[in-house]
Amino acid sequence: MDLKITTLGGKDAGKVELSEEIFGLDPREDILQRVVRWQLAKKQQGTHKAKGRAEIARTGAKMYKQKGTGRARHHSARAPQFRGGGKAHGPVVRSHEHELPKKVRALGLKHALSAKAKSASIIIIDELKLTEAKTKALIANFATLGLTNALVIGGAELDNNFKLAATNIPNIDVLPIQGINVYDILRRGTLVLSKAAVEALEERFK
Repeated sequence: MDLKITTLGGKDAGKVELSEEIFGLDPREDILQRVVRWQLAKKQQGTHKAKGRAEIARTGAKMYKQKGTGRARHHSARAPQFRGGGKAHGPVVRSHEHELPKKVRALGLKHALSAKAKSASIIIIDELKLTEAKTKALIANFATLGLTNALVIGGAELDNNFKLAATNIPNIDVLPIQGINVYDILRRGTLVLSKAAVEALEERFK
């Protein structure tokens, strides 16, 4: 699969051949769903908490005598059925993480890249570099390329000027190649890869 390379200014900078094993697969939604669910579960804090009856600051004395009142048998006012009582089976602090095989994670990334390639939503840029960290100039470059909602993936190290200029642009995410992931690829409309990022991906899956 051949794709043209452009500069940040929108000029032609040659062509690059993309691996069919990475960018030419038939995307499977079930694999993508599994990987996204795994990612979001890892991301979830799990700090939700409700107090149980043992944690309520309330008297533990018996409410009234057991017999002779004609009322139901109750013990403490901390029981869940009473206003101000503890929550029965409420949420507790826990981790939502679950296991996902390494091969499925790698396959998920390939399918996400293939999905973008299939929908013609990949742009290859020769270098992600700016002489000055000017957001206005970068917005103009993105407008030339038709980018309004995109994930930009650079090489192992991002150009500091480019990173700073892109920080304040809405709906634009910038990550080094180490941070590439299925969720961020799918949540943005266009995937922008630098030439160095393409080489790193092909090296990674070799």
